[in-house]
Amino acid sequence: MGYDLNKKLVIAISSRALFNLEDENKIFEEKGLDDYYKYQIENEDKQIDEGTGFRLVKNLLKINEDFPDDKQVEVIIMSRNNSATSLRITKSIEKYKLDIQRSAWTGGNDIAKYLKPFKVDLFLSANEHDVQNAINEGIASARILPYENKNNEFSNQVKIAFDGDAVLFSEESEVIYKTQGLEAFLEHEKANVSNAMQDGPFAQLLRVISNIQAKYQEEQTPIRTALITARNSPAHERVIRTLSHWNVRLDEAFFLGGVDKYEVVKAFGADIFFDDQDVHLESTSKQTPSAKVLYKEESILNRI
Repeated sequence: MGYDLNKKLVIAISSRALFNLEDENKIFEEKGLDDYYKYQIENEDKQIDEGTGFRLVKNLLKINEDFPDDKQVEVIIMSRNNSATSLRITKSIEKYKLDIQRSAWTGGNDIAKYLKPFKVDLFLSANEHDVQNAINEGIASARILPYENKNNEFSNQVKIAFDGDAVLFSEESEVIYKTQGLEAFLEHEKANVSNAMQDGPFAQLLRVISNIQAKYQEEQTPIRTALITARNSPAHERVIRTLSHWNVRLDEAFFLGGVDKYEVVKAFGADIFFDDQDVHLESTSKQTPSAKVLYKEESILNRI
């Protein structure tokens, strides 16, 4: 029987999200594919620096130390590189002692079509086109933003922070806010306080994380989650009721009511923060590994 990826937290990450390959990407953009391939092959033994997603991946993989016979987390490299240029990346993985055994090298072809066969719960990439395709396929996906703070904190507890509307929850309420204003938004939330919000693109990811958390006592959980949202009272009540309806756990929740998010995200110590708004991510990405959640192409938010 084949290796079963079901019931695991499966993270697919591009090589440029895991490692700092911005200089190499610049060669590709300015000189073309052949020069990029040549550079990677000539520098095959040169170790690549850590990228934005490195800390998250390393901390997630530590969870498997508690389950040596039944890994809870699977990390898969999904890259547009070809098999020849993959050697530099896999050698760097070995040098960093990351337990990443599976990979897919598409030679420039679309990655999104391979995500479901690998049972991917979360896809992280620096390539916006790949992220958009993954989102359109219904996969939780986000575009990793540049993060140059080298003071990565590796620990036995992974900390993941989420925005609410259009990330954990559907975009319905955010559309009302953007098209009709704050008063209409508050009236809508008051009228629907007992109605659970629909799933957003990261709802299923939160459920998978909750399944792992349930295997531990709360104070011993290896993953700690936080909701960091611009909502405040009274719009917070529907959020709390929705999470209860979903039967999922969020360890911390912050209803900021317009207060800047970046200081709260930093204080939480997030290994990654997911948001859909550039206005927040521009600040958080300077302090914390951050990633932008895109809207599906047919989303009304893309037309606002």
